[in-house]
Amino acid sequence: MLPTIDLRSEAKRVGLPDVPNKPHLKDAAIETWRARMVNEYSSSYVFASLAKQMQAADFSEEQVAACLEFSAEERRHGVLCASVVEALGGEAIAPHLDQDEYPEHEEVSRKEAVLRNLLSISCLSETIAVSLIAAERLEMPEGELRDRLTELWADEIGHARFGWGVITEQVPLLTTSQKRNLEEYLSVALAHVEAHELAHLPASSTVPPDGNTLGLCSGSDARVLLYETIEEVIVPRLNAIGLDAKKAWENRASRAA
Repeated sequence: MLPTIDLRSEAKRVGLPDVPNKPHLKDAAIETWRARMVNEYSSSYVFASLAKQMQAADFSEEQVAACLEFSAEERRHGVLCASVVEALGGEAIAPHLDQDEYPEHEEVSRKEAVLRNLLSISCLSETIAVSLIAAERLEMPEGELRDRLTELWADEIGHARFGWGVITEQVPLLTTSQKRNLEEYLSVALAHVEAHELAHLPASSTVPPDGNTLGLCSGSDARVLLYETIEEVIVPRLNAIGLDAKKAWENRASRAA
């Protein structure tokens, strides 16, 4: 079991941002930024595992090094979010996410296993993160809090681009059978990311008119953007690469289990 995340000291070392004084939003903002802190910091383990997996599958040293850099960036993201928690008057300490073990996909080749995880991590999760953070950032006024969010957003763009680049390069090299296997997995990955995002974007959540000043967002609006990102960005791009993502998306319900 992973230990508790305690980023109080690290948060103070990077400096606490100047945050708007909104007492009526304080508790909600602390909860939001602490959850983001946990999610970002925990993601560092995902990229560290991906680097190890890519190395075992004989991907290039540059690609492995990029994943290790992404892992370090996710840890920094956690610290930046922690600094916001502390600036708001909260404590940057929380339990780790209760995550499933990193999937090795031992039933397929090492290369296919990496492509499965890149689809899930970069092409799905990170692309969605880029979209959601971009929308939140646009609503946020200029200031140190937006600067923190901008750094996260810029790095997530890099994480997504990396995965798309590898997938675009590797999928045309797969056999027809390997592509079909990857499409079947894509249905599973789409069902998983949909369920995960919806669980963290409650439709009932509402935000006061000035909630954007502290990075709060409407769950219902975020859900709309989630589906737009999947259906108008992710699915068409995967189709263009040579994967039948439209069919995978339509079949996700049957693969959700």
